[in-house]
Amino acid sequence: MKFAVLTNDLQYAAANKHTERRNAVEKFLPKQINFLKEIRELSIPIIHLQLVKPDSEENWHDKQFKRNEPGVKIIKEVFEDTDLIIEKSKDSGFFETELDDVLKKLEVDTIIITGMQAQICVQTTAADGYFRGYNIIVPSDVVVSTNEDDSSRALKWLQKYCAKVDTSNEIIKYIKENI
Repeated sequence: MKFAVLTNDLQYAAANKHTERRNAVEKFLPKQINFLKEIRELSIPIIHLQLVKPDSEENWHDKQFKRNEPGVKIIKEVFEDTDLIIEKSKDSGFFETELDDVLKKLEVDTIIITGMQAQICVQTTAADGYFRGYNIIVPSDVVVSTNEDDSSRALKWLQKYCAKVDTSNEIIKYIKENI
């Protein structure tokens, strides 16, 4: 198996959208940082899916996600110079991006999807990856939603439909057994 990790929307604007989101991210971020550290030690590529809204889209909530705005940047604690960034304009990391081509060049067959809004970006990226033939893994403790019920529902759906869902510790163990 050849693995890659995808993070979704680990950006300042997404993390600081409102108090509830800040609180959820504050609890989640240390686990995400540790997971990425362990992934880097295994020399597995990390690809950050960065939401960048086109200038032609003028929704009030999207302004912080415009290119060159401070909020669009990847949170510094999760980013290393060896990581890749792929810009996306919609929820799925595959929608009108070069993600599939990059994964094929890296000869990846299994993607591990982490990050924000389990019920939106994580779920749509997982489904789109599944439709393209990738094995999908989602670490249950390295995805976050503002509302824990949303995360729980998304994880249950993913497990039933298209993904192996387990804790990050179990997934690291699985990776080590399958590299």
